[in-house]
Amino acid sequence: MIVGPQWMAAWIALAGLLLVVQLYVTPGYGRHRTPQWGVSLPNRLAWIVMEMVALGSFWWGWWWVSDAQAGEAQNAVVVVAVLLWNLHYLHRGLVYPLRTRTSGKRMPAAIMLAAVAFNLINGWLIGSSLGLGQVQSGNAELLSVHTLFGCAMFALGAVINLQSDNVLLALRRGADRTYHIPRGGLFEHVSCPNFLGEILQWCGFAVLCWNLPALAFAVWTASNLVPRALAHHRWYLRRFADYPANRRALVPKVL
Repeated sequence: MIVGPQWMAAWIALAGLLLVVQLYVTPGYGRHRTPQWGVSLPNRLAWIVMEMVALGSFWWGWWWVSDAQAGEAQNAVVVVAVLLWNLHYLHRGLVYPLRTRTSGKRMPAAIMLAAVAFNLINGWLIGSSLGLGQVQSGNAELLSVHTLFGCAMFALGAVINLQSDNVLLALRRGADRTYHIPRGGLFEHVSCPNFLGEILQWCGFAVLCWNLPALAFAVWTASNLVPRALAHHRWYLRRFADYPANRRALVPKVL
């Protein structure tokens, strides 16, 4: 492993600190943006920049270890993991922001730069570990329980994420830029099924790869999205007097 276990443990601990901080301080982008967050950029541009960095840093990490892996055939599980990573970030970095109706909306530069910094580190860790073939302790098989369960969880999360994004995008048609109560699908049970889907995706990816960088990414994803889901839920309850009382923030009947 390029980065030792002790450093990976510190990286995961930092994610835990992020979780605690965000329970008290909600990052000021999207519906939570306030002038106190300072200089801002067009939302679509900021989103594309911060998400596409993950693709570039992934291949930077892969290239970094290419000499060590020269001439060796990649395990099929590595190929699957590479495809899932790249398909996700091509969608999140290009397709999704181009579909959003964000005219006039802005993102604080500080938020974008923090996301860029994270994606530089995380993409490099994932790319270098996969470039070295570090999946499932070197015993990866395409039809193993790890692979099948991880892929199934990733696929389930992706479906939930995409379906939820479609519901949210459909709320704004034409010149309408106001917020509405989302309805349909898992929105009938939780306020943020899109976040639930993304957490499931990267937990599935961690099961598929079964290495520390992928585990760390799953922890970071949950540490970022769980507090944000709680903040969104509180916002909905304040904004709409008729907001469904039976909805939870993230996990049906649990959280």
